[in-house]
Amino acid sequence: MDRHHEMSVFLAVASELSLAAAARRLQISAPTVTRALASLENRLGVTLLQRSTRGVSLSPAGERFAHDCRRILQDVSDAEASACGLHAQPRGHLHLASPLLFGQQLLIPIVLDYLNDYPEVQVFARFMDRFPNLHEEGVDVAMLAGELADSSLFAVKVGDIRRIVCASPDYLAAQGTPQHPEELRSHAVVHSSADARLPEWRFREGATTLNIALRPRLSCATNQAAIAAACRHAGLTRCMNYQVHEQLAQGHLVQVLQAFEPAAVPVHLAYREGRKAAARVRSFVDFASQQLRQHPALR
Repeated sequence: MDRHHEMSVFLAVASELSLAAAARRLQISAPTVTRALASLENRLGVTLLQRSTRGVSLSPAGERFAHDCRRILQDVSDAEASACGLHAQPRGHLHLASPLLFGQQLLIPIVLDYLNDYPEVQVFARFMDRFPNLHEEGVDVAMLAGELADSSLFAVKVGDIRRIVCASPDYLAAQGTPQHPEELRSHAVVHSSADARLPEWRFREGATTLNIALRPRLSCATNQAAIAAACRHAGLTRCMNYQVHEQLAQGHLVQVLQAFEPAAVPVHLAYREGRKAAARVRSFVDFASQQLRQHPALR
């Protein structure tokens, strides 16, 4: 039994967490799945799957091996497609990753336009507020904010985002508009732990950095909740400007303390293969970067 087949069977089981479901997906018999897994585990000398009466789950070694299998099998598929000349036309599965609100508000409209132009591409979009490992998680293109820590990635800068403080017009009319970050201590503050673990907001005054420790009236686990509360006049909140772009444009929120904003944060479309990337990757990076650079929230 060849290694490619064993890895394909293991990856199907890892995705389905069921031997029977994996067999149906691959259109092979259940005993064939069992033999492939046994051969693979014997050859590697590790347990990849933990079996119980409730089904199967991945062991820690199995989790790591699943990431590697996904990447290796995709590389094999891309190599075969390149040899057949298929890279000339974008097609196949494209795996995207982005911060949650960035994906929902900025990226999804672009993805929909891209799919209209490239009907042979299927997109899986994962929105999460952490930096993905493109190599281990099989991500083709990721939207990354901040300096790139992985020097092996290729990246296209699409703009900058800013961390801002804002509140509803009604709240500011009732409580006054702060003119200096120190005044935040006398205001109602809505803090999001997704923005920062501790309620200490950083500002810039000339060449000096100001760290303002606050006692929030309301703390939320998500940026969406904090923004919604601010729109309902609960107080001042801090977030990235793109997260409230629509609320600012519609007048539901007003930015304050602009003169004390920290430095802008660069935003990149990052991908792995450079010039060797599949057509679906290259076409999406070109398509998305052009549209994102025109978005007012990234200027």
